[in-house]
Amino acid sequence: MEAAITHTEDEPTCPICLGLFNVPRQLPCAHTFCQSCLQSYITSKATEHEKKRCIECPVCRKTAGHFTQNKPTSEWASSFPIDTVIQCIIPTKSKVDRVCDACCSDGSSVTATGFCAVCEEAMCDNCLSVHRKQKMSKAHSILTMEELLNNPQNVMKFAEGFTCLDHEDDLKLYCNDHKIACCGICYFESHSNCSKVIKLKDELPALLRETKTSEIIEELKKLQTHLKTFIDVKESNNKALESQVNGLTDQIREVRTRINTALDELEMKVKTEGKRIHKEAAIRTQTENHQCWSLIHAIRNSQLLCETVHKYGIDLQKFLTAEKIKSQLPLYYSQVREKYERTDMLTVQVKFTPLLESIISLSSSDIGKLVTMNGSTLSIPGLRKPTKECHVEKVETFDVNISGNSDTTCYSGITILPRDRVMLVDSYNGQCILLNNSHQVVTTYKLTGHPYDICVVGDEEVAVSVYNQNTIHILSVRDDVIRPVRTIATKYKCFGIAAAGNGEMVVVGDCGNNKYCWSLIRDGREVNYSDQYYSSSRCINCIAMNNSKTRVYVTVPNANSLQCFNMEGKKQYTYSPDNLKYPLGVAVDRDDNIYVVGYNSHNIHQLSPEGCILQVITTGVPQNPRAISFENSTDTFIITNSSDKPKLYIYQLK
Repeated sequence: MEAAITHTEDEPTCPICLGLFNVPRQLPCAHTFCQSCLQSYITSKATEHEKKRCIECPVCRKTAGHFTQNKPTSEWASSFPIDTVIQCIIPTKSKVDRVCDACCSDGSSVTATGFCAVCEEAMCDNCLSVHRKQKMSKAHSILTMEELLNNPQNVMKFAEGFTCLDHEDDLKLYCNDHKIACCGICYFESHSNCSKVIKLKDELPALLRETKTSEIIEELKKLQTHLKTFIDVKESNNKALESQVNGLTDQIREVRTRINTALDELEMKVKTEGKRIHKEAAIRTQTENHQCWSLIHAIRNSQLLCETVHKYGIDLQKFLTAEKIKSQLPLYYSQVREKYERTDMLTVQVKFTPLLESIISLSSSDIGKLVTMNGSTLSIPGLRKPTKECHVEKVETFDVNISGNSDTTCYSGITILPRDRVMLVDSYNGQCILLNNSHQVVTTYKLTGHPYDICVVGDEEVAVSVYNQNTIHILSVRDDVIRPVRTIATKYKCFGIAAAGNGEMVVVGDCGNNKYCWSLIRDGREVNYSDQYYSSSRCINCIAMNNSKTRVYVTVPNANSLQCFNMEGKKQYTYSPDNLKYPLGVAVDRDDNIYVVGYNSHNIHQLSPEGCILQVITTGVPQNPRAISFENSTDTFIITNSSDKPKLYIYQLK
């Protein structure tokens, strides 16, 4: 904590140790750490890392590095490239003792005197002498350490381009579908089928204008302000908590004249318990604040990196750096929101029993006890507003054209995958359709039965219900290729399906004789059933869960209703207004508000978690809306409709 508040705003610092960088190593996601800190992190999870042969970024959790079996984990941190931009903006005093990279690889520690602009390595006098004599390197540009440390522009001059970390080739292309720069090898391996791949050299000025680096920098500053506000409030609450604990003894002394010896014993218990609670709260506060400072340092590094490259870099650097940092903003906002939404403010007080008249005869346990109370969670003006206060705006409409499909198409299920990809279930043609983030078809996968609904059950896996086969198909969508993984059998015809966390899912189906129920699927088995409920005739049900996975919502079309259950299968309430006709799709937003699609009423009902109507959305809603899926991090949802040529309708909460 001391280090976190002594550095200036212009000093990039390690998000792990919160101190000035020492040999900064950059991961592919653009987050940078001290080499020793990164190695300690890798070592702390050595068993997990050795199994996967890769690591996760300590800040954003994105996968970084793919190491061979013969490379020990002790060498993984040094395998990542030096962050030369961070190196050049670290204060000079922290880099006086920078060692020669070549000698360091042999276990020696020799002070560096120069820096090769081509090899991007610091070297001592001996290594520089050899470097200048080599045929392959004698023409390389060499900077003295003073030239490197005191002028960031020197680094920008020789860092003319970015190199692909996988193929060590220059990044010359940009895929608009995946929003990623790539080299020629990347293009042929992964992007040859993408709809729009452009040459960076030709389109760079236009792309740079669209990136709006200054706005990104302001967003990064805003995130830091929110986190600092969080730290200030928590520190203030901790001081108030300490004051409350100390003040409780005075309250007890006022009563002592009436309760004598028993209150003396209670006072001692309050002191002991109060100090314990305060100590535990202080430890939690220190841990939470350290996490905040860690995130602030990561955001500040992104800001400084963005500002430095924007000021001194060439256009290619500006664009690629800004794009990479721009992709980090949703994660930063998500982590800041999580801090405010999951933090309770503690207070303490003494509760006395009503038996004060006979207090002398009571023991301390009869008199009262110290209680801890959670206050309301924090909120930040401007960070976000509740979705119930947002209005819905239709953003775009897309056609999904599949060659060879029958004239009749029904997109009965939809889900949003990582990287803004979309996956559809076409129940009439018995297939799944994968769309990229531009909502263009990437690939399709044919199923033997009739699929109905779909949900995401892992980073690279989806579950598809097939109602005429009483099965659930688990499919992999890794590398934008759909492959079968396994099949789960159910005891009934399964229709709606939703993720329940940790690879679990809930599914609703037809039990026969106009009876329906839903069940929880865990490890491929049905482990929990709801009470069976009746419908007037055969109907198709959809299902969703709240974010904490404690409630299940099921639409019953023929009853024109939405039913809410707890996880024990007991019904909590039924929502059935006159203006909701044949409800099908159902989804939940980030605030646990419920969205029910009225197929025959051509509307969308937005409900509170307890089933109270917030608004009925009719503007921009197509005829016969059917399936719905929410992307909570962007407040975007997508619905499909039933027609001869169904479309995708994209909406945003504003």
